Amino acid sequence: MGNMLLILTHENGDFDAIASQLGAYRLYPDAIPLLPRRVNRNVQQFLTLYWDTLPYTRAQDWQKRRVDEVLLVDTQSIASVRGLSKNPKVRVIDHHVDHDAHEEWTYQVEAVGATTTLLVEHLQASGLTVANEEATLLLLGIYEDTGSLTYDTTTSRDARAASWLLEQGAQLPVVRRFLNIPLTAVQRELYDRLQAAAQWQRVHGQNIVVAAAPAPSGFDDEISSVVHRLRDALSPAALFALVELGNDVQLVARSSRDAIDVAEVARALGGGGHSRAAAAMIVGRPLADVSAELNTLLPRAIEPMARVAQIMSYGVQTLDPETSVTDAAMLMQRFGHEGYPVVDPETRQVVGLLTRRGVDRAISHDLGRFRVARVMKEGNVTVRPSDSVERVQQLMLDEGWGQIPVVAEGGGHPIGIVTRTDLLNFLFQPSPDSAEPDMKRLLRDALAPPLWGMVLAVSAAADDLDMPLYFVGGLVRDMLLGYAPTDLDMVVEGDGIALVKKLQAQFGGEVHTHRRFGTGKWFITAEIWQQVQELHAAADGGWTAVTGLTLPASIDFVTARTEFYKEPSALPQVERGSIKLDLHRRDFTINTLALRLTPEHFGELLDFYGGQTDLEAGLIRVLHSL
Repeated sequence: MGNMLLILTHENGDFDAIASQLGAYRLYPDAIPLLPRRVNRNVQQFLTLYWDTLPYTRAQDWQKRRVDEVLLVDTQSIASVRGLSKNPKVRVIDHHVDHDAHEEWTYQVEAVGATTTLLVEHLQASGLTVANEEATLLLLGIYEDTGSLTYDTTTSRDARAASWLLEQGAQLPVVRRFLNIPLTAVQRELYDRLQAAAQWQRVHGQNIVVAAAPAPSGFDDEISSVVHRLRDALSPAALFALVELGNDVQLVARSSRDAIDVAEVARALGGGGHSRAAAAMIVGRPLADVSAELNTLLPRAIEPMARVAQIMSYGVQTLDPETSVTDAAMLMQRFGHEGYPVVDPETRQVVGLLTRRGVDRAISHDLGRFRVARVMKEGNVTVRPSDSVERVQQLMLDEGWGQIPVVAEGGGHPIGIVTRTDLLNFLFQPSPDSAEPDMKRLLRDALAPPLWGMVLAVSAAADDLDMPLYFVGGLVRDMLLGYAPTDLDMVVEGDGIALVKKLQAQFGGEVHTHRRFGTGKWFITAEIWQQVQELHAAADGGWTAVTGLTLPASIDFVTARTEFYKEPSALPQVERGSIKLDLHRRDFTINTLALRLTPEHFGELLDFYGGQTDLEAGLIRVLHSL
């Protein structure tokens, strides 16, 4: 960069902001890292102690000079600076991805835990080293914004950057000291007031705390540190603190979930920030008035949390309480389930859960003749599709059940199940630095308009029957590898034959079915293809009809199933099952991927067995050792 380069960050600078300025200065040693007018108290104490070894210029010491180039770090807004030209050349390095971009600026905005991480990566790429105190400040920047590498936004890149800084001599005792500075007496008083006023709310399934209180008389200290301590003590999904300062009200908001954008609330109140941290100063309004408005704004900033419907397996095998333990053991051996809901045949209510451990213990004591009712875990423990995943997790902890039956919204007989594996797969999804493909876009781009229209038509028909619909196996694998699908064969949770007959009734064509395996083949004429294409053309952006394209003469529909073999070389015994059980029949993990086609979840990728990771690694791994 030529001319004078000024390195700027946001007001009320935290360690990530100030450390990012240091990292940028090491990359551009002729630049001037200009401190904001206000920095957090722990940052100020660090700067006071190490000032002689650091390159910063204080705001009050800045002499007006013409500035034509600006490097913004940890922010995407320029503060007013004397000498700044009207249209400076601006480059942004930031980790807040939820801002609108200026067309004339250049950006490096990446979803890591701290902006400091991005600067450290630049230092490493440039072959530069840093002194001990510099490494310590840079590590403070990463640790403060990632909660010492524990926040959900933390990525492996943050951990690698922290590791490099430790190799450079970063001092952990110093880091601990400045991340845990005690509150002042007046801050402690404010903390006590906010804690006493804290009100828990449940919004869209998320546990939110709103705390509103007047500041102590003469309060002129930092509020954000108080809010951080309160958040750590209460551990809500998000905390909104309102502090009355004379005739004004200060909002400080913090979120620990991607689904909660506190900046949305702050902007509505005249402030700003990013999704995890935001603030606003509301001038001339009473505390009660601002608090009331805040409560009306919360729903718009909070996405509904994950529901049971997103992780459950539809269709579930149950046991009668009168079933013998021996028969139950045979079922477990045949299907590999770890637990079976036990359902009363008269009331159709869940009355218990039979676990493999309970069966094994009964068999080992020669009690195979016992009824299931005598060895099951008793209870009517169920969830509904609309319940939160958090509720499933709590029930598993409280009840000790590794499988939770799912009943319809109105109650009654189980319609599905959530297993411990389902929950763990959801909780340990890929970290933010593992990019997830946009499967809906990939599918739309890969299919010619008639094929895309057919997918939409079948999806709508399956939705009318309340049957989840999927692409599975090789088609999904090939799409991830960049190959266009050559057929549209689909798997249905429910009754594939019923679906194919509905399509025949709607569009015509010939249907062949195989009742034993739950399969159906729909033979599609040119007239049907034309009908489907015209039906969905207007709804999909008005694309024009395509001619001269070779289209499949038929589509196969398969009911999701599980199968077992009574003996080697025998034909399989087939029963309906969930999509998870159907995928469990496959040979290799890369063939166990499924793509949801039901409208509400269109494009969601199901990967129960690590197939996507193996595909990216070029690994062909067998799903079963036998």
